[in-house]
Amino acid sequence: MNKLNILLLVLLFGCAESPQRQLLNTAIPQSEAIQFEQAENDPLGVKIYTLENGLKVYMSVNKDEPRIQTNIAVNAGSKQDPSDATGLAHYLEHMLFKGTSRLGTMDWEKESALLQKISDTYELRRNTTDESIRATLYQQIDSLSVEASKFAIANEYDKLISSMGAKGTNAYTSLERTVYINDIPSIELEKWLKVESERFSELVLRLFHTELETVYEEFNRGQDNDRRQAYAKMMAALYKKHTYGTQTTIGTGEHLKSPSMEEIHQYFSTYYVPNNMAIILAGDFEPENAVQLIEKYFGEYKSKPVPSFTFEKEDPIVSPEVHEVYGRDKESVSIAFRLPSANHADMDKAAMMGSLLSNGQAGLIDLDLLQNQKVLGGYAYLSANRDYSSFNLGGTPREGQALEEVKDLLLSQVERIKSGDFDQWLMDAVVKDYKLSQYQSFDYNRSRTRAMTNTFIMGQDWKYASQSLARISALTKEDIVAFANKYCKSDNYITVYKRNGEPVTHKVEKPEISKLGLNRDVKSDFVKEMDLLESSRATPQFLNFEKDIVSRSLSNGLKFYAVKNEKNPTFQLNYVFDMGSRHDEKMALAMDYLTYLGTSKYSAAELNEEFYKLGCYFGVSAGLERSYVYIGGLEESMAEGLQLIEHLLKEAVSDQQAYDNMVADIVKSRKDAKLNKRSILYQGLANYAKYGKTNPQTDQMTEEELKSVNVDELVSMVKDVFSFEHYVYYYGGSSQSETAALIEKSHQVNAELKALPSMHEYEELDRQGNEVFFAHYDMVQSEIMMMAKGPLYDASLIPSQRLFNEYFGSGLSSIIFQEIRESKALAYSAYARYSVPSSPERNHFVSAYVGTQVDKMGEAIDAMLTLMNDMPRADDQFEGSRLAALKKIETSRTKSQNIFWRYLSAKKYGREGDLNQDIYSALKQSDFEDLNRFFNEQVKGKDYTFIVIGHRDKVDMDALKELGPVKELSLEELFGY
Repeated sequence: MNKLNILLLVLLFGCAESPQRQLLNTAIPQSEAIQFEQAENDPLGVKIYTLENGLKVYMSVNKDEPRIQTNIAVNAGSKQDPSDATGLAHYLEHMLFKGTSRLGTMDWEKESALLQKISDTYELRRNTTDESIRATLYQQIDSLSVEASKFAIANEYDKLISSMGAKGTNAYTSLERTVYINDIPSIELEKWLKVESERFSELVLRLFHTELETVYEEFNRGQDNDRRQAYAKMMAALYKKHTYGTQTTIGTGEHLKSPSMEEIHQYFSTYYVPNNMAIILAGDFEPENAVQLIEKYFGEYKSKPVPSFTFEKEDPIVSPEVHEVYGRDKESVSIAFRLPSANHADMDKAAMMGSLLSNGQAGLIDLDLLQNQKVLGGYAYLSANRDYSSFNLGGTPREGQALEEVKDLLLSQVERIKSGDFDQWLMDAVVKDYKLSQYQSFDYNRSRTRAMTNTFIMGQDWKYASQSLARISALTKEDIVAFANKYCKSDNYITVYKRNGEPVTHKVEKPEISKLGLNRDVKSDFVKEMDLLESSRATPQFLNFEKDIVSRSLSNGLKFYAVKNEKNPTFQLNYVFDMGSRHDEKMALAMDYLTYLGTSKYSAAELNEEFYKLGCYFGVSAGLERSYVYIGGLEESMAEGLQLIEHLLKEAVSDQQAYDNMVADIVKSRKDAKLNKRSILYQGLANYAKYGKTNPQTDQMTEEELKSVNVDELVSMVKDVFSFEHYVYYYGGSSQSETAALIEKSHQVNAELKALPSMHEYEELDRQGNEVFFAHYDMVQSEIMMMAKGPLYDASLIPSQRLFNEYFGSGLSSIIFQEIRESKALAYSAYARYSVPSSPERNHFVSAYVGTQVDKMGEAIDAMLTLMNDMPRADDQFEGSRLAALKKIETSRTKSQNIFWRYLSAKKYGREGDLNQDIYSALKQSDFEDLNRFFNEQVKGKDYTFIVIGHRDKVDMDALKELGPVKELSLEELFGY
């Protein structure tokens, strides 16, 4: 499913029981039948209930697994930030994880007195311009914070939620919403509601200045992100009066450094009220029971009037505006037309226009610009908000192509819409593709909660939102042409060019922050109360591959595997080759080339059109070790789609110009990768550290080799691909026998298939002593990863590996997060992990990462090294992590379509059963001594290879040299070109 259709969906849619233990077990009295708001023909079956205090409850039942995806949405975001305190809504979001007067504190009376002093001092500092006085006041804040931290219990909320088996605990803030996310076991619904009821009952700004510095690190990351900078410039140009454009969600550096705790409390008091919030649930639960529980825990919340958001109307855009942003990443262009509110009747037309232009397969941009290789990248989409929306276009240039040309090419496709230069079949196919997208996305609870959340935030009626498919289906070509001419004129758009050059960044200064106490092994009264409640457990279900997968041999000798799709009328059929670019790099090139080829009957563009008409998609994918030819879509179209892909693979016709353009785009993409700091770190430096000079990144066909390839040879390789050993995997609703017969008829292969070529291996190096590999990049932050090779794959290590990652390395309550971020405010992002190798012939690796300001780098590395050699012991936290790991296994279910891929993984490692069964058994018996033994043997005392990216003139090279010999690597050394 392409991203635009996802967007379209989003826009339009034990022991003796104590009294405390009895609290959760006591049946809730049944009252009158609960009356839900519902919509006819609703694909999600959403039920909506409104409490007397105005709290909205949206529910969608999905019995796939015994879990519930939860969103708690607040109908307020950064657009409500005070103009002199931007970033406030986002910062408040961070603080909602810090607890209350009962959660996260050892002694609230003493702590609250200190927090008030901190707040008062911040107000003094905020209203002082004398820098020396501000510095003195900050020292007072730091000192008071140390004293207050002696009574605080860090991350107690997350520890409590994690111990329930929650996954994906997070939150986000955007223009007009703040949303808190959890994925919980169904049996923990009441416990979760009790915790969330406590959490949202009041705001406590504990551990404030370290979290503020964390947010500032997030601000720094944004300065190093060219796309964010281009987006901010576009919003400022589109909305010169509205807060969409006059301020940003992250806020200004000046405001972040001068916060007001009083204003944050005021914002919370104003907007975090029940009549401005919604609880949104999707998963395995009973709506009637859920409503009764929500009434029990949130019914006492008091409603209060919420101020209406008012804004000054924007002036019309009467002439094209051009703006520029400079940065180190690849160049791009963005174009936007301002539109009315998301609730305007024309937004259905805007969404349809977006898919007509760009649907990932047969849109005007897809075929005319991408398939015909006129630009390297191109897209269109609708961005809908409650006050104003925008229609957006974007693209990236080919080698030597001016951004102005990319802009003109994108606008030319809009002109085609305005002149009606598109066929009715394309609109019909968009509707069919939208139906396919609905089927596929609503398999996932997160998509369901996203759709319900958007409906709440946009103030829409679910009956209206749920009928988006019917409304889209009713649109005519005349509707779209009229819409395009009304809103997308030749003079009412904004253009932002993101060019290569010196970025403009905010000056970064490291504050002095004293280490705060964490009090890991202490519990608040609220957590002690929760401990008395019964801990519900589910029975795990493990995969039985023989039972879950049907397999047979086809008459043509191929192995056929099938998994039944009982959810919806869609399918995916895969031809699978255990052969990738490590076996034959030219074969992988041939597979990529296939996407640009037509046949004697169809051009490449016409083939895409034919698939799209059917409600199908197709593709080829050549990985390092495995390749796929696949087709998917609506089940009703499988036979026709299969004929088309077989026709392409047998009748593909070479095209020299298409190949030359593809090579030019490969070369341009390689150059762009050298401009991207993530590519430099994770592709260049990481591969160099792991394998040395010759590695999967550097060992590629050169530009000269690519240009010298004979295209007829590539086409022959494509036609010959099915002469190699392969097998078939089908996921769908048709009977396996009917599908097998269809494949036997359509898919002809030789009686004897060729064996797969041998795979080229890269040796994972045994490095002696610490080493540092450094790459220069013009950025505000620095990013550091430390890596050490472990033993050859050992299945017996995996239970401890899982527990180590849970307790020590990842998540808001992990040791790494607490020490690096909560206690010392050294980074926005930090983690450690022990990895499982991708094949049994490779080794485990231990790694750790921290991204931080350059002047914090030395301190951050020292802190990380200390932790990697001395794992703190916190028995309660360990037990919570162990329970979390167990409960995740107990309540997680493998999606039906993924069962086969789990089977292939097990087969590669020589396993017959589900690895989770072994992990679960081991975790049930694990204690801290087991984990400590694993840490001492597998993590502690390692020699590390450090990979570092940052600005060479700002990074403390002396600090790096203390770690070991430092080698600065050029981009040519890292990428091989």
